[in-house]
Amino acid sequence: MEILEFLRHFRVGGYAIFDFIVSFGGIYLLAPRLSGGALKFNLKIPRRSWVLWTLPIGILFHLVFQSITPLTRDFIDFGGHWGVKVVIVGFFISGFIGITTVSKK
Repeated sequence: MEILEFLRHFRVGGYAIFDFIVSFGGIYLLAPRLSGGALKFNLKIPRRSWVLWTLPIGILFHLVFQSITPLTRDFIDFGGHWGVKVVIVGFFISGFIGITTVSKK
């Protein structure tokens, strides 16, 4: 466990860089499978969209499972952290660019 604590020690703005790298990297690698699942609903979702949705999906899962991380706490804080909110909502909205519907043949 010392290695994980060491890796999470490096931070920017109070957020562990390691957590972001693992999250974005994991979604980047899972995106083809996620897009394959979306094709069942006639949606073609590019990898870029999944990567942009990484943080909004992460915050949603942390709220559902009641595991409040610093980023989740800052996002749901009504009194501030507007930069975090703008980035997360911007990522969420930007993720919809490039999604197309696929007609069944």
